[in-house]
Amino acid sequence: MELHTPKYVKVLQYTAMIIMALFMFFPIYWIFVNSLKTITGISAWPPEFFPKDPQWGNYVKVLQNPNTILYLRNTLILVVLNTVGTLLTSSIVAYPLSRMNFKGRGVIFAIILATMMVPSAALVIPQYLLFRNFGMLDSFWPLILPSFFAQPYNVFLFRQFFVSIPDSIDEAAMLDGCNRWQAFWKVIVPLGRPIFITVGIMSASFWWNELFTPLVYINSDNLKPLTLGVLTSFVETSAGASKTMWNLQMAFSMLMILPPALLYICCSKYITEGIKTSGMKD
Repeated sequence: MELHTPKYVKVLQYTAMIIMALFMFFPIYWIFVNSLKTITGISAWPPEFFPKDPQWGNYVKVLQNPNTILYLRNTLILVVLNTVGTLLTSSIVAYPLSRMNFKGRGVIFAIILATMMVPSAALVIPQYLLFRNFGMLDSFWPLILPSFFAQPYNVFLFRQFFVSIPDSIDEAAMLDGCNRWQAFWKVIVPLGRPIFITVGIMSASFWWNELFTPLVYINSDNLKPLTLGVLTSFVETSAGASKTMWNLQMAFSMLMILPPALLYICCSKYITEGIKTSGMKD
């Protein structure tokens, strides 16, 4: 016998979800509104929830800034290389932990899980000293190299997904003449498309929005990504005083929101499938 949820409960649930959605969407809306104001309009009181004279030219100014293309190029370099490194190394490490039986496999996986508990902030100084000793400061190397050493969380996701694939598929491939390496590339990788897309989107989104790591390692203007460039691009200096053009920074930020948002919208079904399947089987 099916239990029917009372209508008032459904009304309360949908009302709560709508309120929560509005609460979460409001910061994005406020960025958009401020991106259409003048610099004096941003500080006006009471604040306008939509400007009477929207300054769409703010977006033109942002796109015409000569440094915007440079910062975009740097960001794309970080996004592409880090995503490739993450997908390649994390999947390769996860494959033997999920598909091969060898002594110490459980211990190795437990150690990998244990490293996930180490706060990333605790690694900043040791990593900085390491890259300084190698003479890699103020370059892309400190931002890219760590991704080519498998990330524990991504190894965990790949491992959990690979475990959900029946062992008979590998065995059939090897009976047809494939070795382990060929079975991985020709069988497991195609079947693992949802988790590859999921991890790829998470990595790309992270590096598209990452500010802290470039702030630690990058000093040169020609190496700054978008997140770091926006902090210095729209600042006017007059009579020894600096004035931040908040309206242009908001327009810049609004443009930066669009690519990750579109990526999530287009690939949402793969993300759901990848995360869901990663927890199906131990």
